[in-house]
Amino acid sequence: MKVLITGGAGFIGSHLTAHLLEQGCEVRVLDNFATGRRSNLATLGGEVDLVEGDIQSYERVNNAVSGCEIVMHQAALPSVPRSIQDPLTSNATNVIGTLNVLLAARDHGVRRVVLASSSSVYGRGAGTSAKREEQPTLPISPYATAKLAGEGYARSFREVYGLETVTLRYFNVFGPLQDPSSQYAAVVPNFISALLAGRRPLIFGDGEQSRDFTYVANVVQANMLAIDAPKAAGRLYNVACGEQVTLNRLVRELRELLASDAEPVFAAPRPGDIKHSLADLSLARAELGYEPAVPLREGLQRTIQYFRAEEQPGGLDAMVGAREH
Repeated sequence: MKVLITGGAGFIGSHLTAHLLEQGCEVRVLDNFATGRRSNLATLGGEVDLVEGDIQSYERVNNAVSGCEIVMHQAALPSVPRSIQDPLTSNATNVIGTLNVLLAARDHGVRRVVLASSSSVYGRGAGTSAKREEQPTLPISPYATAKLAGEGYARSFREVYGLETVTLRYFNVFGPLQDPSSQYAAVVPNFISALLAGRRPLIFGDGEQSRDFTYVANVVQANMLAIDAPKAAGRLYNVACGEQVTLNRLVRELRELLASDAEPVFAAPRPGDIKHSLADLSLARAELGYEPAVPLREGLQRTIQYFRAEEQPGGLDAMVGAREH
């Protein structure tokens, strides 16, 4: 099977790339390295067919899709705060880029496209209860709005052109290879990096906001199931652990695992953030056969192992061992 992974040098995309190579697939990666890193692919050897380019260019996407049976669309400009600062660029990458991928997949007769979406599309639409796929969406941030537009295009291409699309709504993914240095860094690598350096982790709000933190290996599993699941064409699914964890609890867990006594610092809530996020996994279990294999604490331990290894001499080699699925 020949697979194109857009954003295959990024955090989630590079885990997918590694896993597909392990399964004996031919893998092509399309990435412009805006957020992805070449080092994420360097540990995989020369087996990846790399196409450097931007998904905003239909010509580049069209060339990358050619000859591929499956497209796994991971490329995005992530981060709610980034989209609030620059909604135009967020839209160009996450909406126009997704449309280009779908068009190229249609034009080349791709068997199935698996698209990465986000739990942020729910916004305030589902209240505080566990989010179910059929519940209303009410996105708050430009990023969430763009992701919902991508979902709409996927549904449209299934209905109008018969292109098989499967959309996966990721909930707060974390794990090895995630970059803690960006000003838009996700909370788990941000907290781990701060505690390892002896700094106090920064929490926006009172820390009682909750998330469904999802270790990256679970996301890889869901993507692999979505490639062939017979009922999945034209559908969308939550991908998470199904556990509601407050940021205060997350910090307590990390302090315990790292034997740190650093207390968090609290700041004003950020615009665009939602208060609670928890996934209902019933549909993914029933139609994909998805069951999260790595619980939160184990995922945190693996992630800490990676960050510690990265700080040591020969860190690049140690990263290979930390890339677990």
